[in-house]
Amino acid sequence: MFDVGFSELLVIGLVALIVIGPERLPRVARTLGILAGRLQRYVADVKADINREVELDELRKMKDSVQQAASGIENSVQSELNKTADELNAAANSAAMNSDVGAPTSPAGAEAPKVTEKTG
Repeated sequence: MFDVGFSELLVIGLVALIVIGPERLPRVARTLGILAGRLQRYVADVKADINREVELDELRKMKDSVQQAASGIENSVQSELNKTADELNAAANSAAMNSDVGAPTSPAGAEAPKVTEKTG
């Protein structure tokens, strides 16, 4: 971000020593260090929050795509099941119609024998 080398820091330190004075310079440097640390932590927290939001958004998109894929699979399976059920019903109806047309209601020679009791 800022390209500050050792020589620039040395110049800044000398100017601060002259302007602030040797008695207050350590206290000012400590305060600046604390503020810089707080600023770094704040920036790190903001970056972490942004990364979490981006990851959460990606997970939501992934969830939506998986749900759409699952719905598509469910619809295709359901349509295939309906198609197969319709074909089976048509075949069963066709078989029932064929058996009703030319077949007797009871099998040939399957009349129930008459039971007579012998007394005697």
